[in-house]
Amino acid sequence: MSRLLIVHHTPSPHCQAMFEAVISGATDPEIEGVEVVRRAALSVSASDFLEADGYLLGTPANLGYLSGALKHAFDVAYYQILDSTRGRPFGAYLHGNEGTEGAVNAIDRITAGLGWTKAADYVVVSEKPGKDDLEKCWELGATVAAGLMES
Repeated sequence: MSRLLIVHHTPSPHCQAMFEAVISGATDPEIEGVEVVRRAALSVSASDFLEADGYLLGTPANLGYLSGALKHAFDVAYYQILDSTRGRPFGAYLHGNEGTEGAVNAIDRITAGLGWTKAADYVVVSEKPGKDDLEKCWELGATVAAGLMES
């Protein structure tokens, strides 16, 4: 069975709505053979990353950067996972009222350094997530999870 690790920092109702939509997509009954594991960014370990076959990252964009919690997750695990997770697929969703470009850039740099493969376009939402935004989050979760299904 494949494992999808969702690492998230969910401090607001908007981030929570996006997180729930991602989970719903990733756990769709039509996706078989994929275990979905959820970890808050401040509690994820290098072992969690190593045991996963793919990743979904969720963060608010604070002051033009990804959350300190998600940055911390990578700070404590980066060198332990650097060589062992290359080529693994990932996706990301972000919420910010303005200045999300810095957060997107940070995710791009971190994941490029790790050698991860972007499996789907990021979902970036400003303001309150609407129906279309939440559908994109659902699709993100489903796409990354489905990519891990064993043939």
